[in-house]
Amino acid sequence: MSCMSVLTRDEAQTRARLLDVHRYTIELDLTTGEDTFDSRTVIAFTVRGDQEGTDTFVELKPAELRSVTLDGHPLDPEQLVENRLPLPGLTTGEHELRVDASMRYSRTGEGMHRFTDPTDGETYLYTQLFMEDVQRVFAAFDQPDLKAVFDLTVTAPEGWTVLANGITEHLGEGRWQAAPTPLISTYLVAVAAGPWHSVRTEHRGLPFGIHCRRSLAPHLDADADEILDITRQCYDRYHEKFEEPYPFDSYDQAFVPEFNAGAMENPGLVTFRDEFIYRSAVTDTERQTRGMVIAHEMAHMWFGDLVTLQWWDDIWLNESFAEYMGYQTLTEATRFTDTWTDFGVVRKAWGYDADQRPSTHPVAPENVDDTASALLNFDGISYAKGASALRQLVAWLGEKDFLAGINTHFARHKFGNATLADFIDSLASGTERDVHAWADAWLRTTGVDTLTPEVDAGDGHWSYTVRHEGSPGVLSKRDPSLDHDGLTHLSTLVSTGGTRPHRITVGLYDHDLHDASRLVLRGRIEKDLAATPGGSITSTMGPRPALVLLNDGDYTYAKIRFDAESLETVRTSLSGLPEPLTRAVVWNALRDSVRDGQLPASAYLDAARAHLPHETDLALVQGVLAFASAQVTDRYLTPEARPVALATLTALCRDLIRRTEDGSNPGLRLIAVRHFIDVAAHPDTIAAWLAEGTVPGGPELDPELRWRVLARLAVLGATDEPAIAAELERDPSATGQEGAARCRAALPDPEAKRTAWEAMFTTDDLSNYLFIATAQGFWQPEQADLVREYVPRFYEDAVALATRRGPAMADAAGRWAFPTHAVDPETLRLGEECLRDADLIPSLRRKLVDQLDDLERALRVREA
Repeated sequence: MSCMSVLTRDEAQTRARLLDVHRYTIELDLTTGEDTFDSRTVIAFTVRGDQEGTDTFVELKPAELRSVTLDGHPLDPEQLVENRLPLPGLTTGEHELRVDASMRYSRTGEGMHRFTDPTDGETYLYTQLFMEDVQRVFAAFDQPDLKAVFDLTVTAPEGWTVLANGITEHLGEGRWQAAPTPLISTYLVAVAAGPWHSVRTEHRGLPFGIHCRRSLAPHLDADADEILDITRQCYDRYHEKFEEPYPFDSYDQAFVPEFNAGAMENPGLVTFRDEFIYRSAVTDTERQTRGMVIAHEMAHMWFGDLVTLQWWDDIWLNESFAEYMGYQTLTEATRFTDTWTDFGVVRKAWGYDADQRPSTHPVAPENVDDTASALLNFDGISYAKGASALRQLVAWLGEKDFLAGINTHFARHKFGNATLADFIDSLASGTERDVHAWADAWLRTTGVDTLTPEVDAGDGHWSYTVRHEGSPGVLSKRDPSLDHDGLTHLSTLVSTGGTRPHRITVGLYDHDLHDASRLVLRGRIEKDLAATPGGSITSTMGPRPALVLLNDGDYTYAKIRFDAESLETVRTSLSGLPEPLTRAVVWNALRDSVRDGQLPASAYLDAARAHLPHETDLALVQGVLAFASAQVTDRYLTPEARPVALATLTALCRDLIRRTEDGSNPGLRLIAVRHFIDVAAHPDTIAAWLAEGTVPGGPELDPELRWRVLARLAVLGATDEPAIAAELERDPSATGQEGAARCRAALPDPEAKRTAWEAMFTTDDLSNYLFIATAQGFWQPEQADLVREYVPRFYEDAVALATRRGPAMADAAGRWAFPTHAVDPETLRLGEECLRDADLIPSLRRKLVDQLDDLERALRVREA
């Protein structure tokens, strides 16, 4: 991959002042071979009247640029430098640019991705044009505020169906014409072509369709009613909330292979990762997650597609809004009425973690100078923290005023672009509250506040103060010059500033007089905390509660601590709290305390062992077990303590399996079985399950469970290559190919490790998904000695890979191929040396900064 120029904000602003882009007429020919496709583009645009004789450029990344003409005059294709073709000396008025090029297919999920299904040999193509990848498919003035109409024609093999942003018509001989779009941004253009299996219907006069690979047809058909029901319910609920009607001519949802994100909000053609078409048993929480993504992407049709950010510094305007609306609307409109528990356990933790790293940034950053920088902000802050901020805004502002502001925003900016200032002005237009001050405190700051109750009890009364502390800061990079007396300087805490205001609910809980293990709600107190450190005293008559819980209901974004008596109540009675969302707040508080070194990691395992056997909420069981295994057991505890931790988790999962023998909670049983497999320290039990094809009492081992068992057996050295090959013959699907790659990389054999490493970092033959699967298998805590030589190699090889294969693979390498098991100062030193000395592309640098900060945190937790 050659280095490509990134677009700067200044360049985008200059080009937006110069040009008014009207229409793209695009012809794509997908019949020219397995490596490339033909792309012919005509761009009609105007140079504004006061911009005589100005130069600009158009972007594209071709395999071959055949010809370019501007107003009928040929331009020299050799003038293409990196991804920019100069357009010099433009005169005022209308112009027409014609570009004929051959473009490369992708195996990395960027541009036009090509996938051949190993199950039946059928090929599928789809676009992912986000940020600057439209240039991989057709020539464009590629920035979000140069909206235009897109008129698309596609030539595809006979027997294929072509989907696009608008309704498509088959013209014969493999040619498909899509209806012209309304004004949309370049990154939102979408095409999906292949022999799709489709289920079509109509709702309120609008065509709806869902699509997947043919090999997944039975699984889509099994869930089609649920998917379409959620789609209809969300569509109707959004029309109750929003005054502006759905702005496009159809609504297709295509479940596509090897998709890097969860989904993409292309207007009229949303693309989803096809893991959402379930081949194996899943829990109701996983179905809820799919429903949330459907709701999230539909929200984007208004916020993101109808009204689009002007520049990438306002990506939160897209993602935070869709994240909030996805969870809230799913709760209001569907059978999934407890979505905020899952948000609290999974998504919010993602935001908290991101906001405490050196790479943190405001929800609405001001310094996004180019597209490479913007790409780094698709993280837990732009999604989870931003959604949390909006949830807090609704609690403070009121939903009526919030929706009034949203509808004003749509009316003012539909089919156009908007900024944070525009959004805040729209919100402020319908309320007396100072929304601008709220935005400064919540959207322009970094870090997580910490709220701690300080409780005093007297004779017949009690009182509490909420200690309100701003983020203590983020950890600086290690400075070797500060090493002294044999001690290694790990980091310095750098302050990130003050605090922000919060509206919270304080929950007061007492022990049940009839069952001391249960807690009953005495009452809730609404409290406003000012944006200053300290707190005010609240006095209350009666005995003090057993538990004083700040942020009950989880309406704000802050770390929560306990007073001593409340912490003891949590230790003995956490599972006795009556509501799942309340328990989620408590579990998050324990999680944060472990990460901050204020609660021993072993104490978290003790809490899980004591309380999960009584838990009924699937999201909580899954979230707690995931943190207990992947973080506490594998990173925060020393290798010497790990066997005891694995035994604790095994016993816990066995209890959950026994508890669900009557078949009353198949989702809970499935979670327990999965985690029992993952933490098994001995192969006998799970090997017997695989041999029998079932867990005693159920479930039967479907493909997902079979591959999960085989992967753990590989880690433990209890299987071999012939067994993996036999399983792949049994399941030759794409998921089976990934399972086999994962198992082969996990084998405790030097040759298996060498082969896996070369596949990841030398040959470049692996697709994005096969790379991830191989990386997931490679590093195992049980095999630390075997893979020790690869830890220093990772840094050099990942840098080279990122340079060759680009941002998506750099992200995959930094996330999945990093040696997370190697929690030691030497791994940290090697990583910091890489950051200091290597020439890193931004996406890999960001991933390494985050991984090394997590590694440094794990070292501190071990030392606490």
